[in-house]
Amino acid sequence: MTVAPGPAATVPLDVAAPPEVVNQGRATHGVLRSEDVFQLPELWSLHLYGYAAELEVDGVVHTVTPGSVSLVAPASVIRYRYRGPSQHLYAHLRAPRLGPGAASGLSVLMHPGADLPRIAELMESAVASAVARPARTRADVWTVLLRLADRVGPDPVRPAGGPALDYVAATVSLVESRLAEPLTVRDIAAAVGVSPGHLTRVFSAATGETVVGHLRRRRVEHARHLLTRSTMSIAAVAASVGIPDLQAFNKTCRAVTGSSPRGLRAGGTPAGDG
Repeated sequence: MTVAPGPAATVPLDVAAPPEVVNQGRATHGVLRSEDVFQLPELWSLHLYGYAAELEVDGVVHTVTPGSVSLVAPASVIRYRYRGPSQHLYAHLRAPRLGPGAASGLSVLMHPGADLPRIAELMESAVASAVARPARTRADVWTVLLRLADRVGPDPVRPAGGPALDYVAATVSLVESRLAEPLTVRDIAAAVGVSPGHLTRVFSAATGETVVGHLRRRRVEHARHLLTRSTMSIAAVAASVGIPDLQAFNKTCRAVTGSSPRGLRAGGTPAGDG
């Protein structure tokens, strides 16, 4: 058994055409046993994770974190080691491999980062549409693969430098997907699978900002977008970015941008006050 060094190994899936989605759904593991081993002889396996675990593919270990995505080739021996009840969205696909010598834009393990909310939405839609609208399911899964392929290149918050930076990417993904929820560093660290102190050190070293600072900045950036591009009321915008207390929302906006929510709205595209 070896641990995946640096960037995850690439897989030769051809995304030039929609895959055939053979099965899709939501699964919970790690309840009755802490380890699963299986193979899909003819199918690709696409997973979006909501937990931290260890994924071993053909003897190579990858660190799964909340918000990460895996793509495993047919016939691979897949082993999961869970840390408790673990839920993910999945799709099993039939699709061609890339030809010899062709470059692949997908990896065994990927971190969608800011794309996570859209990818999660597409995976949820694929599951919901499976029975009544299978063509929609196929289109949703293909879009997920295309969006992942578009992210080829260095991750700005996940440079080569060791598995510790997986926690940074997982934190970014988690924040993007849960902006509307009350979140603390302790909550994020527990979901990612490290101690709050270790996460704080690693995140600050990799990004130059604290976890709290990153969460606050992303909330305000999303709020600015809603204030200038929608007719949502200021109270609704505040709730949608996880700061329902209007006084706290006003204070946070001023701290990050130097302007109040009304000032941000007035300075952007006129959209009314909702």
